[in-house]
Amino acid sequence: MKTFLRLTLTVLAFAVATNTVLAQTGATRYEADWSSLDARPLPSWYDDAKFGIFIHWGVYSVPAFGPTGDDVGIYAKYAEWYWNRWSDPDAEGNAQFRAFHDRVFGKGTQYQDFAHQFKAELFDPDQWADLFARAGARYVVLTSKHHEGFALWPSEHSWNWNSVDVGPHRDIAGELTNAVRKHGLRMGFYYSLYEWFNPLYRSNLQQYIDTHMWPQLKDLVNRYEPDVIWPDGEWDHESSVWKSEEFLAWLYNESPVRESVVVNDRWGKETRSLHGGFYTTEYSLVHNDAISDEAARHKWEECRGIGGSFGFNRMENLDDYSTSEDLIHLLVNVVSRGGNLLLNVGPTADGRIPVIMQQRLADMGKRLEVNGEAIYGTRPWYEAKEVENVRFTRKGDTLYATTLSWPGRELVLPGVNPDRNATVTLRGYDHALKCGTRGGNLVIEVPVLSVDEVPTLYAHSFRITDAL
Repeated sequence: MKTFLRLTLTVLAFAVATNTVLAQTGATRYEADWSSLDARPLPSWYDDAKFGIFIHWGVYSVPAFGPTGDDVGIYAKYAEWYWNRWSDPDAEGNAQFRAFHDRVFGKGTQYQDFAHQFKAELFDPDQWADLFARAGARYVVLTSKHHEGFALWPSEHSWNWNSVDVGPHRDIAGELTNAVRKHGLRMGFYYSLYEWFNPLYRSNLQQYIDTHMWPQLKDLVNRYEPDVIWPDGEWDHESSVWKSEEFLAWLYNESPVRESVVVNDRWGKETRSLHGGFYTTEYSLVHNDAISDEAARHKWEECRGIGGSFGFNRMENLDDYSTSEDLIHLLVNVVSRGGNLLLNVGPTADGRIPVIMQQRLADMGKRLEVNGEAIYGTRPWYEAKEVENVRFTRKGDTLYATTLSWPGRELVLPGVNPDRNATVTLRGYDHALKCGTRGGNLVIEVPVLSVDEVPTLYAHSFRITDAL
């Protein structure tokens, strides 16, 4: 009885102390329900960052196959779905996956056999991180575990199905985390809630959730302290079945990243564009609804590959890849509407980022070196009048008008009425520009420049001070 009383008093004392600390620090306690969780402010670093790198890398990088072409559905092109497409007779594009597998690897080859060929012998995390930093990215999100269940860290919950026990025999997540942070970027992890062929997932869902999924994800958080948690594979069940609200309450209240972490909206088949930290689109598509102008007032993020697949796809050719111009315009468009761009690279099984992807990222970085001021830390200008090939962002009283092509001799911006002492400059050009008003429009005289004098390719940012 005395022991029970002492224990009770200890618990009460701890509760009082905890509440006192919360009151003194102004910390908010979040409950395990969406109304409370959705009220948590999104850490400002994420809205300021604008541009991140997604990495899809796993055992699927060994077969590295997906069909291509305009007649192939968007999701059927995903090479990272190889195991599912090849195994499921009803899956979209199954015949092509099955024929490829049988021809190249033989009918007796099992998917698990590929793990021994996923060696990552050329993986250089510092080279990757340096490339991402030079591209102008501010954060990185690695697929710590895709739907195949193969973990890229020494997870005890994926014994002999992780990158330390088999294949590379390296802690991919840990090595990349250290390199990314050394280069001044934030680190995050994609994590698939479900696993296609995990026997426990198929036979006892609640045991899978309680003894495998959440303990594994908590281990990832406690071990590497990521700034982004990016779940996926949520569509089989409601968030209440996944116990997502309980996990997020732990993440926001008790985890080592409770102050800095951001999460997406993929926590249950009903949650996209409704719950979570930021909403997600994928190749401009979402599962619940489109990101309308109204929905875009909530922070959102577009993710897509440089090609049509997220995982490396050996079938892709030049025409399957977005051009540098496409990607730069995509970033400008997304940011002008309040979003972030999470642009994916798919490394090869031996750990190389394909050179064409490196080239695209290098071009992004060259442009952001000059015009990053119109991207990073900005907010949308919702009062903007529609102007063809012009996108607006703002930062305080400064307005940025980014043109998607060279505007010619003058740039006319309706609805822009700067202060009489305002200045207009072209980023990367050292001289102030002449401007005036005409019919309620701001008219900027654009300098005549040679090809060598134009500051950047594909997009051009005009900075207008005291404009708002």
